[in-house]
Amino acid sequence: MPRYRCHKEVWALKIKEITDPTIPGNESDGSLMLHVEGDGYAPILVGREYVRRHSPKPGGYYVVYKDGYVSWSPADAFEEGYTLIGGK
Repeated sequence: MPRYRCHKEVWALKIKEITDPTIPGNESDGSLMLHVEGDGYAPILVGREYVRRHSPKPGGYYVVYKDGYVSWSPADAFEEGYTLIGGK
């Protein structure tokens, strides 16, 4: 995953598309599939709690902090605050 630096270092992927992984005919559990930009990255399944807390949207970033906390950031805020320092 590409790495970025602000006053903190994080790993992040830009979200290209979001889909519902629910099998047709089944009830959704509230999880979503985040399809990210960049070659070689599989879609990321996020659970109902992540969706409820962060309301991810295409164009924003899936963000992982050094302590393992996972978040979402709008593109404008992320791109103004972070600079790519390594990764694919």
